[in-house]
Amino acid sequence: MTTINPSADRIATSPAPPPANAGPMEAPANAGPLGTPANAARAPKSAIADDMAMIRAASELTRDLVQPNARIYWADFLASAFVGYAGVAAAILAPSTPWMLAAAFVAVLALYRAGSFIHEITHIRKQTLPGFRLVWNLLIGVPLLIPSFMYEGIHSLHHNRTKYGTVEDPEYLPLALMKPWTVPLFVVAAAFAPLALVFRYAVLTPLSFLIPPLRRVVRERYSGLIINPVFRRKSPEGEFRRQWAWQEGGAWAWSTLLVAAGIFGWVPLRALLIFGGIAAASIVLNQIRTLVAHLWENDGAVLTVTAQFLDSVNVPPPGLLPELWAPVGLRYHALHHLLPGVPYHALPEAHRRLKDALPADSQYHRANYRSLPKLVMNLVAGSAKSGAAA
Repeated sequence: MTTINPSADRIATSPAPPPANAGPMEAPANAGPLGTPANAARAPKSAIADDMAMIRAASELTRDLVQPNARIYWADFLASAFVGYAGVAAAILAPSTPWMLAAAFVAVLALYRAGSFIHEITHIRKQTLPGFRLVWNLLIGVPLLIPSFMYEGIHSLHHNRTKYGTVEDPEYLPLALMKPWTVPLFVVAAAFAPLALVFRYAVLTPLSFLIPPLRRVVRERYSGLIINPVFRRKSPEGEFRRQWAWQEGGAWAWSTLLVAAGIFGWVPLRALLIFGGIAAASIVLNQIRTLVAHLWENDGAVLTVTAQFLDSVNVPPPGLLPELWAPVGLRYHALHHLLPGVPYHALPEAHRRLKDALPADSQYHRANYRSLPKLVMNLVAGSAKSGAAA
């Protein structure tokens, strides 16, 4: 298991320079990134050599961008959480359905943004932002039943150069190569996540401590925000084990309270349903965003840093909507895979520098796309083509 931090892992590393006869990758035929012909020939991801000029430029041009700004983190997160919960309260107290839907819409976007900081928690050093992990878990992780232990130690494997896109990557499925029904099922399943999380913490957690074999199953299969069904999680160790314990205990207490509130009528059922609906909608939104975080075209081979970069997606300006559906730097997901230690607020500047400095034929420009709908349609079309060929 690897860990990622701003100093040692500021930039993804490659084990060897590209072969002398390796040429630039042709863009995927169904992708259509900015500046790339839509009918370009497809090359196997595992055949893509590293673009060392791009990697060197990324390292040299962003050395001053690696320090997280605590004021930005705290202000952004706390404002998002406040607006999100204010939206929940407004939706519950709304005098009419239109007002309820409007407040719920605001709550979904704000809580989705606040929840997205779980991604930053996995990359920043604890001492850099003291107290941030604790407060995030108290305000978002436990109340939404997504404590940070479910992502910490998981996401680092996704950034491991030899594990990305393989069977050992908990956050990867070759969706573009799978059956056509896989993509819609991937989204629909997310709508039931709140119920599954309540069951996991209110029922499976206490039972697993009474039944040791069940505890192993819960730890391995139901203790991570993963999409790879064959991935099995290892036991936590050291300080992380203690973090896991209190976070899971808090989620158990909160989920049990929610169940009791519904059964005994302590809280109106309408309020619980609205809160659950908002949580479900935010998870669905994140699931749709996950669909376009990568091209999902790797068949399990080990990839170079550049190949991983090109299997990932940037949706840079001028579009404004990506700030809503890919917040907290997620619109620069390909760049993040190239520079995993750069904090989210510095990614726009890092992108600007690389875009301006690298020539037009650089691989860097081939990971930039225009919009979410186009990417989703490309993914659906790719999976349909793979299903027809199977």
